[in-house]
Amino acid sequence: MDKTALSPHVLVPVGRSGPAGAGPRRVVAPAHGRDGSTVGPVTDVRRAGERYRGGDPAAGIESWHAFSFGPHYDPGNLRFGPLLACNEERLAPGAGFDEHPHSHTEIVTWVVEGELTHRDSAGHETRVRPGDVQRLSSAGGVRHVERNDAGTPLTFVQMWLAPSAPGGEPSYEIVRGIADSTPYAVPQAGAMLHVRRLDAGERTAVPDAPLVYVHVVRGEVRLDGEVLGPGDAARVTDAKDLEAEGTTAAAEVLLWELTGPDRAG
Repeated sequence: MDKTALSPHVLVPVGRSGPAGAGPRRVVAPAHGRDGSTVGPVTDVRRAGERYRGGDPAAGIESWHAFSFGPHYDPGNLRFGPLLACNEERLAPGAGFDEHPHSHTEIVTWVVEGELTHRDSAGHETRVRPGDVQRLSSAGGVRHVERNDAGTPLTFVQMWLAPSAPGGEPSYEIVRGIADSTPYAVPQAGAMLHVRRLDAGERTAVPDAPLVYVHVVRGEVRLDGEVLGPGDAARVTDAKDLEAEGTTAAAEVLLWELTGPDRAG
């Protein structure tokens, strides 16, 4: 009997190793039945060590990019559905990004530690702290400043999504202390953000969706048989009946449910 007709997944190694102990990057691919149909989702694991390092360390800025970004051009890694960027940013006290423009992008920011000062050309000035979700809809065009004005290091994750239609008026929103049970919708991009905090042995359902992007903020989780650590990510195509399980205490995971028309590419 052809065992792949019964096994839901086949592990396929695809290249560079991740951090020590994390194992190689893998694609958890669906098996093919006798009729050529596929069974189950495809999970592409991207390790933290594979991210492109950017920023300006001399200016107190460290950046780690999950997708093709700036001078780092990778035609095979431009986006995952509407998700264009997932950047880990680390700013020393007093460091930051001076005023710069954005347009036709939905920008969602999650602070891991420290406090982010945001100012934009529409008159918004806020301080974003851990547990807050910030969204800047740049629409037809907006300029903003992002700085660490506190006396302690700042780490945040910033994600960029392509809207389904360009133009419009810029808008800004911040949700303080979002709860696990409260998904955050970005309807302009056909996307929904789910924040999950898991202790060891605790499980949570991964949304059933055409595309799901999973980013581990802290701790470790097991997804589709693979253990993911801080900075690791998984790109899941045709997600269905998946669960994430905490393997350490106080794990924190960002799950993007992506239902927009764009596929991976």
